[in-house]
Amino acid sequence: MHVLEHLEPKSVFRYFEELSAIPRGTFDTKRVSDYCVRFARERGLPVIQDEANNVVIRKNGTPGYEDSEPVILQGHLDMVCEKTEDSSHDFTKDGLDLYVEDGFVKAKDTTLGGDDGIAVAMALAVLDSSDIPHPPIEALFTTDEESGMGGAIAADLSLLKGKKLINIDSEEEGYLTVGCAGGIDAHTYFSLHSSQAEGRLVRVRISGLAGGHSGSEIHLQRGNALKLMGQLLHCANQDRTLRLVSLDGGSKRNVIAMDCTAVFFVKDDDSCAFIGETAARLKEQWDAQFMGDEPGLSVTVSDEGRTSLPAASPETTGRITDYLFLMPNGPQAYSRRLAGQVDTSLNPGVVSTKDDVVGIHALIRSASDSSKTEVAERLRTLAALCGASFETDGAYPGWMYREESPLREVMVEAFREMYGHDPEVITIHAGLECGLFLGKRPDLDCVSFGPDIPDVHSVRERLSIASVERCYDYLKAVLAKCR
Repeated sequence: MHVLEHLEPKSVFRYFEELSAIPRGTFDTKRVSDYCVRFARERGLPVIQDEANNVVIRKNGTPGYEDSEPVILQGHLDMVCEKTEDSSHDFTKDGLDLYVEDGFVKAKDTTLGGDDGIAVAMALAVLDSSDIPHPPIEALFTTDEESGMGGAIAADLSLLKGKKLINIDSEEEGYLTVGCAGGIDAHTYFSLHSSQAEGRLVRVRISGLAGGHSGSEIHLQRGNALKLMGQLLHCANQDRTLRLVSLDGGSKRNVIAMDCTAVFFVKDDDSCAFIGETAARLKEQWDAQFMGDEPGLSVTVSDEGRTSLPAASPETTGRITDYLFLMPNGPQAYSRRLAGQVDTSLNPGVVSTKDDVVGIHALIRSASDSSKTEVAERLRTLAALCGASFETDGAYPGWMYREESPLREVMVEAFREMYGHDPEVITIHAGLECGLFLGKRPDLDCVSFGPDIPDVHSVRERLSIASVERCYDYLKAVLAKCR
């Protein structure tokens, strides 16, 4: 590829480009894990690869640091795989098509994987270096972080001797993250009990929304296609005559849904016209509410003509549309300690129709276990009222702020010396693996940082070149202070 060979720091961008050539979506990490193992063996570095494809690579401290306590550098190998509607990119086979524009590294028509490829690239650059003073390094590369944090769950942290863990999975320079939300997946299932229906078929599609990260961008109140579809179907089904054939939208429970398609039978030709009028009215209403923040929003209604297909009854259709319309969305509570920060949220991320069942899949986030449970119970109650089944799984803990953190003190001092001012020390609403690590190793001292990566989890994701260079220099300065 060599698209990034002219960028500084050369070693970091070289490894980022090599990683970008390897398909590495969540649950498809064997190839990138093997790449890291080959990297270590080619350099004679001790390496461990577990059954979850997590990798640990060790490197001794440089002269003067041989007896220092090890520092753990940590990032995840997988990336969120999103692409534009007209892209032919195959995330299971194709490497990313990188290019440089306006000071950023981008990927053509897809997510970039800066989250969290840049962490792995920085750690590999340190491991490959001969001129960076540093204590013993334990690089921990985990898998499947973007969907349930499976790698972190499986990781055997007893293999690590270090207590200071630097997580390079933040997306905004100038901030040190010292706490995060935990999460739980919520699943609601409606049995369609379809029977053969005949009549005029209508297809409604909502698309073109900005989407984004359901944790770090949930406060921006971006449009959620599932919720907009719920409102549209609720308004269109006032006479309770629609018969749903299928409902599909969104891509991942931690991504704000950008599209949704509903296919259903209407009562007659007049009903078909009413659907179009309702969609046009709501589109105008949504544009006014978003005030220009969703310029790509599109609502299309297609008359598919008369046909015969299995479809749900009007009663079942009504229960599904009621649930989707009433389902909470977005911030549910704000922090009482940190002004303006979301404490608890819910993201309806995916709806799918398969084997005569409509499944609605959401992610609940909160630093408080009790708040997560409360939101889950609201959904469970709503599901029961609407005649659906409900279950939760994939729970992971939050990371609570600690008053004492020697690593934080070192990183604040290094930041002050480099930038001339203190960093913002924050907790975030997104999930980080540090919460799981601390559940296994309470003695760990964790801090997360990273370069500017706007619009992660979307096709607009981009990586600031200048920010990467500064953050890599900052990482080197922090390691030099960890004697």
